[in-house]
Amino acid sequence: MNPAVDIAILGAGAVGQLICRQLVAAGINVGFIGRNALGSSEQLLSFSPLVSANDYQNGNQHSDQQQAQAIHYSVPILAADALDNIRLLIVCVKAYQVLDALSPVLKHLPSQCHILLLHNGMGPHLALAPLIDGQAGGKGLSLGTTSQGVLRQAPWQIKQTGQGLTQFGHFAGPPLDEHYRHALLHAIPGSEWVDAIIPCLWQKLAVNAAINPLTAIHNCNNGTLAQPEFCGTISNILDELVNVAAHDGISLDKHYLLERVYRVIELTAANYSSMHQDIAHQRRTEIDQINGYICERAQAHNLSAPVNAQLWELVKQLEAKHRQE
Repeated sequence: MNPAVDIAILGAGAVGQLICRQLVAAGINVGFIGRNALGSSEQLLSFSPLVSANDYQNGNQHSDQQQAQAIHYSVPILAADALDNIRLLIVCVKAYQVLDALSPVLKHLPSQCHILLLHNGMGPHLALAPLIDGQAGGKGLSLGTTSQGVLRQAPWQIKQTGQGLTQFGHFAGPPLDEHYRHALLHAIPGSEWVDAIIPCLWQKLAVNAAINPLTAIHNCNNGTLAQPEFCGTISNILDELVNVAAHDGISLDKHYLLERVYRVIELTAANYSSMHQDIAHQRRTEIDQINGYICERAQAHNLSAPVNAQLWELVKQLEAKHRQE
């Protein structure tokens, strides 16, 4: 392994590759942790940068131009048992994959390594924190969320489809070293470090809880949710979320959340949510860590969240239906 590589990414999906590209473009040495890798290697990646809104509105007329703009670069694929130099591990797998993906890696990470979770939904941080706190040295844990738009076109090929806010913040254990904090903020456009990350995650959860299940259930793009027929359901989703969050000690403004949800619906009107795409491609969704998380936290406080519970159940039914087909 190249000793200069001290930042690793676990999860080579669209978000993982986007973060990798942004770090590389900033001159930072970064590598992916390979799946069952027996030794280190190199992987060629392709990145198509964000083009203007006019290009997207004109559809395929600019596909050749976009292809010509593609950037190709190589990054190391690191063996899971050769991570002695890693000081920051960025975890970009699906929320339901976090514990299974991290378990075989944790024992190979040095005690000085800091872990950053960057995924949709909530929940894995609660299970992970006691696991790493009990290890020698007590690894630090930070959490993050990003609304950058990115589409994976092939296993090692992505296209950025939108800018967005990326937020990081400390959660447990020793804090992230200033060097790596500055590296992330310098490399990732529109990023910020926040003192209280959990409220930010709840705000992002509100957007996902409203848009993702409804687009999956109704097989529609995000813009369809601007129609009046969805107004009541979206409002009820947020009412339940705000109530549950309050019992978790998190104060949220429903009016602000409504504005944020509808702003995302407007800005991404032609897009299909990740949950819609997961159902369309017969993949497992993150519903358990989105609406399911709201219901689980409600249950912990002896509350009910019937609208979120219904959406949770309907999406689980869609998943089961595809498994049977």
